[in-house]
Amino acid sequence: MKIFNTLDRYIIKKFLGTYIFAIILILAITVMFDINEKLDAFIKAPLDETIFDYFLNFLPYFANQFSPLFTFIAVIFFTSKLADNSEIIAMLSTGMSYKRLLFPYMISALVIAMSSYILSAYIIPPANIKRIDFTNTYVKNKRVDYGNNIMLQVAPGQIAYMSRYDNTTKTGYKFSLESFKDKKLKSRLTAQIIKWDTAYQWQVRDYEIRNFLETKENIESGKNLDTIIPFEPRDFLIAKNDHEKMTSPELYEYIQQQKQRGVANIKSFEIEYEKRYAMCAAAFILTIIGLTLSSKKVKGGMGLNIGIGLVLSFSYILFMTVTSSFAVSGLTSPMVAMWIPNFVYSIIAIILYRRASIG
Repeated sequence: MKIFNTLDRYIIKKFLGTYIFAIILILAITVMFDINEKLDAFIKAPLDETIFDYFLNFLPYFANQFSPLFTFIAVIFFTSKLADNSEIIAMLSTGMSYKRLLFPYMISALVIAMSSYILSAYIIPPANIKRIDFTNTYVKNKRVDYGNNIMLQVAPGQIAYMSRYDNTTKTGYKFSLESFKDKKLKSRLTAQIIKWDTAYQWQVRDYEIRNFLETKENIESGKNLDTIIPFEPRDFLIAKNDHEKMTSPELYEYIQQQKQRGVANIKSFEIEYEKRYAMCAAAFILTIIGLTLSSKKVKGGMGLNIGIGLVLSFSYILFMTVTSSFAVSGLTSPMVAMWIPNFVYSIIAIILYRRASIG
């Protein structure tokens, strides 16, 4: 028995073809607006950096961010056209159930969802490093290069503190590292200056190490000491777009590590991690809504369906933006905040599907 028949292949081809066409059309418009907005930056930046570091990485990023919108518009557009040509009626009149009609749509949604996740989880984050570096250099610098009164748990029982850190010189000032065991202070390293090398490699200067034993105290001091301390600048210098530079495995590891250290400023990382999964589910939900809204002829024709589709798709994106603020403010967890829109629109999809299949 064939899994896909000629009709399935026809619908999948139409769906994915329209989806790609919608992306290309919107991206072309977006590029024009972006060039107009950042014209001064593009003039002073080298042409090869503008093309390869910015636009080559900007286009897939933007396309993936609005993938639910493109999915919904694609379904509405080509299904409305099928309905206007009475092709949907012809399909159902052959004895095909509405559930069977949904099958090629779900296969297409699966292709989009998988592509979207692979892009957002593994391909786009490394590309974002170049894109964000370009905007920081030529458009607006959003890097965080300085920090004051930095304190965090670098390992179980180890608390680090720096009065100030300058990332341009990789140098920290008035550093201390305290080690505890059973809530008792066991050792304390202090240094006037600490410099970061690579990974967890640090060099402390003008240091003093005090080891607290049961009955006595040992003191060691010196000018320079190379040592391993399990933290690095990105753990405490967090810029606005840093979460976009990490793959999903890197995000997960970073979030768990920061939670252990007691760092509170990681909501954007948790939201980004959950958003990548929630956006995949959106492809299926919005496909069902799009099919049920556009599979029947209406008086307003295709224009009315496209109008409804645009309103619903933009409302979904706006809803996700609003609920993400719930996580930032602490009203809900990032996972709940990112899945609220999917839950609400799933209910809408179920209601519309039942009405369409009965009707």
